[in-house]
Amino acid sequence: MAQQPVHALERWARGRDDYRKLRESDYVVVSVAKSGRTWLNVMISKYFQLRYNLPDYITFRFDNLHRQNPAVPKVILLHDTYIRIYTKCGDRKTPFYSTPTLLLIRHPADVAVSLYFHWRYRMQAPQKGLNRLPAHGAEVGVFDFVMRDTGLPSIVTFLNEWARERQHLANCLTVRYEDLRADPRAELGRVLRWMGQNPSDAEIDAVVEFASFENLKKLEAKDAFGAKGSKGMTPGDVTNPDSFKVRRAKVGGYRDYFDDDQARQIEDYIRKNLDPSLGYAPAS
Repeated sequence: MAQQPVHALERWARGRDDYRKLRESDYVVVSVAKSGRTWLNVMISKYFQLRYNLPDYITFRFDNLHRQNPAVPKVILLHDTYIRIYTKCGDRKTPFYSTPTLLLIRHPADVAVSLYFHWRYRMQAPQKGLNRLPAHGAEVGVFDFVMRDTGLPSIVTFLNEWARERQHLANCLTVRYEDLRADPRAELGRVLRWMGQNPSDAEIDAVVEFASFENLKKLEAKDAFGAKGSKGMTPGDVTNPDSFKVRRAKVGGYRDYFDDDQARQIEDYIRKNLDPSLGYAPAS
């Protein structure tokens, strides 16, 4: 309990920094954690590296690529966790209304399971407290983790808020992780054109090949990104596949971790609570 005021202050400070960068950014990518944001970041970063002959293995962190070449836009990637605390906007997305915003979404059950493995094998103790997740060393099974308030219910709330608010944004592009996996060339092209780019087929092919699951898994094992400061692409334990940032990338993979009754409870919750316009509610 003694750490709660410290966590509150850090959340506010992070929100203030996010808000400042958002106001200065050309584009913002927003998603709930574990929706494939790092993968998308690798792809759009690789495109700008190819287009402007920038160093490899450096991903967007606000203005870092812009500082190397002013032709590259400033891009901030957010989870919309802390900025709402600083702005006190609640479920309204008013800080994003005037900034071109890419909303990246993924099936909430896959997100929740991915978050479980991230919590278990990658997160440090302070980060768990900051994000109101079970304490370091706690014994929590995957189903209990998914069904707790900070699991599936929180993810569904995030998605519902953004589904309602998209209409108020001056420029919002919604990208589904599942579509990105099914046809990365088409979806990447759509994203880049939305960013005002005119990518060639050769550039898109090179980016998709570089960002393939197999290649990124190899690069993460070699810590290729971590050597350039992109610590988000560093494995927690190189001997444990579940500790990798690039873990499975499987659409619908959540079903592998639950029995029939547990999967039914998860899918019933999604059916009853998730905005159907997002396209993830299972059939009755």
